Amino acid sequence: MYTFETKIRVRYAETDKMGYAHHSNYASYIEEARTEMMRSIGISYLEMENKGVMLPVLELQTTFLKPAFYDDVITVKTIVSEYPSIRFKLSYEIYNQKKELMSTAKTTLVFVNAETMKPMRPPTFFLEKLDQFFEVKD
Repeated sequence: MYTFETKIRVRYAETDKMGYAHHSNYASYIEEARTEMMRSIGISYLEMENKGVMLPVLELQTTFLKPAFYDDVITVKTIVSEYPSIRFKLSYEIYNQKKELMSTAKTTLVFVNAETMKPMRPPTFFLEKLDQFFEVKD
C-alpha cells in the first residue's frame, strides 16, 4: 500500500454562492493529488503518455461530508491499496485545516494503449515504481 498527501488551496473562483467549494471541483482536486502521487513515485502522466500509455478515468465516486471554503488549504490523501492490473483503483480522503474528514472518493482508471486505444496491462516501467510498496508475488 502507498499513500501520498497533497495540499491544495481553494480558490475564490471554485466557490459557489454559499461560499462552499463547488462539488464539481473535487474531481480536479483528486486529479491534482493523483498526478502528484505519481510524481512522488518517480513517474509523470506526461512520461506515461510519451511512452504510449493513457490512463482515462472509468469511474469516479465521491461522498461529501463537510464543505471546504475559499482560501482553505485542504489535504488530499491518495491511497493505492491494490496492485494495479488493467484497472488502477485509488481511493482518496480529503481533510480540512482542522484535520476533519470532509470527503472521500474512489477512482478507477484503465491503462490504454495510446495507438490502438485498447485496454492493456500496466507497463513494466510503471509497475517497477510501485513494487517497493507491495509484496509482489511471481
